[in-house]
Amino acid sequence: MDSYLEALKAYQSFNPAGWVAIYRLMPMWAGIVCCVLGLGLLLFGGGKSAFRAVSGPLGMLIGLGWTGLVLTKLGVAADPRLPSVAAAVLTVLGIIFPPAIIYLGVGIPIGLLGGQIAGPSDFLVGFAPGLILGGLAAAVLHRHVAAIIASMIGGWLLVLGAMAALHQFGGLVSAMASQPWGLIIAAGLFAIAGSVYQIAVRPSPEEEERQHAERQRLKMRQAELKATEKRWSAPRGGK
Repeated sequence: MDSYLEALKAYQSFNPAGWVAIYRLMPMWAGIVCCVLGLGLLLFGGGKSAFRAVSGPLGMLIGLGWTGLVLTKLGVAADPRLPSVAAAVLTVLGIIFPPAIIYLGVGIPIGLLGGQIAGPSDFLVGFAPGLILGGLAAAVLHRHVAAIIASMIGGWLLVLGAMAALHQFGGLVSAMASQPWGLIIAAGLFAIAGSVYQIAVRPSPEEEERQHAERQRLKMRQAELKATEKRWSAPRGGK
């Protein structure tokens, strides 16, 4: 577990080689599972029910990966156990109320970028507006952002899973890992395709509910029609 947590620290900074290197900790079966999960997220991850399953683990990763970083940037001395506590709280929050994780998942990196631009002495001045405005915009565009986030995670899981599943082809995998930008671009293309499919092709949750309600009404009308036909075709008394 410690090795995975150490590998996740690469995602706290701009470290493409470190982002890719996590595949080395994954056995082949885990790589295959990641490929399947990644494909599912690319196709269906932005849906209301599906994203609830995404937002829980995403909240855990936000808590583990960014709690200590944000507190350090703010100059706050944090207990080493605090990221684990934050991860547990955000996991539950993600399952119960996914928009909160969308708010943090978009707002925190934008806030970190704003704080980086403002500089160490004025980090809070840049961080707070980025967190608030970026998070609010993401929460308002919940459906679209959920599809994009799910597709980004799905594309990256698909790439990492393929790397882990191809461990037996050591030379090929090593050559691919030595070109992290190529893998990032591939994951990005998968994410774009998944986002376009989920936003532009798949019906919205409201449309799905309307279609479901229409199918239910059609079934009820058909059942009533059959019941009426059965009553009229039944033999009359005395005949």
